Amino acid sequence: MSDVHDEYVAGDVNTIDDQGDDHYDEPSSGNIDRAVSATAALEFIAKSLADSPEAVSVEVSERQGKVVLALTVAADDMGRIIGRRGRTAQAIRALVGAAGARDGVTTSVDIVD
Repeated sequence: MSDVHDEYVAGDVNTIDDQGDDHYDEPSSGNIDRAVSATAALEFIAKSLADSPEAVSVEVSERQGKVVLALTVAADDMGRIIGRRGRTAQAIRALVGAAGARDGVTTSVDIVD
């Protein structure tokens, strides 16, 4: 248990840092440039799942402060990307969201047919 009169110790996780982290800043207009990890992750996952990796393309845009990644695949690969009951698509969105959070942006994946 901590006492009110304890001294501050640098690096202590139970204290509040007044300076804050750059990592948790509000989204800005340059989010597209910052979504490098999310874009690379989506492209890698989609090409790994697809039978025709050359047909995979990712278009990046921004909508309401959120980075939107539009994934296009060959018609034959659409079922592989979406999966049964959308479970694969849901997992892809979760992984890309985590990669985007690492870059400090909020992402959304749209699978375009």
